[in-house]
Amino acid sequence: MLRGYKTEINPTEEQKIIIHKTLGVCRFIYNFYLSHNKEIYEKEKRFVSGMDFSKWLNNEFIPNNPEYEWIKEVGSKAVKQAIMNAEKAFKGFFKGQSKFPRFKKKKNQDVKAYFPKNNKGDWTVERHKVKIPTIGWVKLKEKGYILTNGIVKSGTFSFKSGKYYVSVLIEDEKDYTFDEFNEGIGIDLGIKDLAIVSNLESPFKNINKTKEVRRLEKQLKREQRKLSRKYESLKKQDKNKEGRATRQNIQKQIAKVQRIHKRLSNIRENHINQTVNKIVKAKPSYITIEDLNIRGMMKNRHLAKAVSQQCFHQFQIKLKFKCKIYGIELRIVDRFYPSSKVCSECGFIKKDLKLSDRTYICSECGLVIGRDKNASINLANAKIYKVA
Repeated sequence: MLRGYKTEINPTEEQKIIIHKTLGVCRFIYNFYLSHNKEIYEKEKRFVSGMDFSKWLNNEFIPNNPEYEWIKEVGSKAVKQAIMNAEKAFKGFFKGQSKFPRFKKKKNQDVKAYFPKNNKGDWTVERHKVKIPTIGWVKLKEKGYILTNGIVKSGTFSFKSGKYYVSVLIEDEKDYTFDEFNEGIGIDLGIKDLAIVSNLESPFKNINKTKEVRRLEKQLKREQRKLSRKYESLKKQDKNKEGRATRQNIQKQIAKVQRIHKRLSNIRENHINQTVNKIVKAKPSYITIEDLNIRGMMKNRHLAKAVSQQCFHQFQIKLKFKCKIYGIELRIVDRFYPSSKVCSECGFIKKDLKLSDRTYICSECGLVIGRDKNASINLANAKIYKVA
């Protein structure tokens, strides 16, 4: 089984230079492939594959343009993977799975450098350090987190909010399947609470309502307003020394905003990890969830922010991965299944149930139960589903 581990690293100053140079070249090659393909398609109505672009880049473009020799100063595997990522984005667009590929911006810091394991010494993992191709040994901030006795297949390093990260894909041969299981459960995801489990009385809370998250969101608004004012100030200034100083202050302010975003993201991800871990460690024989139309929910401008902060898609991905590791069957019920409208006691369907009705009152058997709790019980008892 392949497992991914991501952790923060502590590179030296020389290694930081190599990392930034590699990420910069990968971003340039990604954008260059997009623009080159767009230009060729408009002129000749044909698509240039990643392999053909790589051959043209190394055999024609760079030899005829010596000013671009700096492309070869970084690892060739990272450059090749950047081209393949751009090709994958184009193929997703042609299949109708995604929008047209967008250029990667430096300030977004969404570029990763990929390195496969070609030699025996590549991606060697020890308790406190990892050996990255072309970079060498790098210290880990969190010692003992990455599995040391597994077989490393590949890895990437990235830079986000002033911090450096490494992610490795390891083949783990250990069997984590439970020996015995308890009864199956249903999970209803919501906005008031993150997850309502059928066999638990208290739901898993919404982390966005905590004091720490609200404090960080207020701080984020203040820092974003400061950044907006700096941009407005820059528009009014000429290209002089004062303007250059303002640009430097803008970069500092961008870094502040990114750090707060990263902090909020870490808090939400940690809460999801803890929630999924508690659910799985209860050893249910199966887990049933609903196939939520998250994109459709985001179109409601009154709920869009609350839905995005709950990270439903991330929750489903992590739950699916954990169920696969521990041998738990994950059942997915169709999104049109009326889990909230059906009485979990007698099966009566209450068609006039509104979104504002937080308590389910059955007119047939008189059952009074929380709306979300009723939905979770119905999901646990669902007979029509598909296995993830």
